[in-house]
Amino acid sequence: MPASHLKRLLSLAALLPLLASSGCMWPLSTASGPSWRFPWPTPLSPYYQKRHEDQFWVHERYERVPILGPVTSGGDPVALDPPSPDEVMRALEKVHPVSGNVPLLYEKQRNNCRMTIEPIADYCDPPRFYPLIGPARHHHCQYKCTIYYTDTTHCGYPIPSTTVDEDAREVVYIDHNHLHMVGNVDDEGIGIP
Repeated sequence: MPASHLKRLLSLAALLPLLASSGCMWPLSTASGPSWRFPWPTPLSPYYQKRHEDQFWVHERYERVPILGPVTSGGDPVALDPPSPDEVMRALEKVHPVSGNVPLLYEKQRNNCRMTIEPIADYCDPPRFYPLIGPARHHHCQYKCTIYYTDTTHCGYPIPSTTVDEDAREVVYIDHNHLHMVGNVDDEGIGIP
């Protein structure tokens, strides 16, 4: 056996345990992992990890409808907590995203953000039957969020320039709807199918 083949065989034998111990070897990886197509470790961009974490954060905090206990006697229920500044800024990004930024060519920024949050509606629907939940009342809570900020735009080509709009404002409407369970169905007068 030639010496060059022996060196290749020994280097391959030394490399296999390293690949197997990294967790990214093709036969050992799962189909949901990033390296299921390639037999070598594949690096992931931090952008995809942050995007996945942001989607989970929004799903966990803002996309679920809470089901609260029954309303006690003595008055109408009041709304839950108003929207947080984080929720308002995420809603603003959905409506008016700051996109298309190319470093040193075109950059857009929102600075000095201030906001006012005003309740505009707080009422309950009459009780009704919801599938998979049972008898409940739908509580509507709507907020008007006005965001005041400084809009800065840097343009680097063909003529470098910066424009600043110090009185920029956007309005975002956020609904915090949730359900209240109904305690005694007979007293509320709900016809359950």
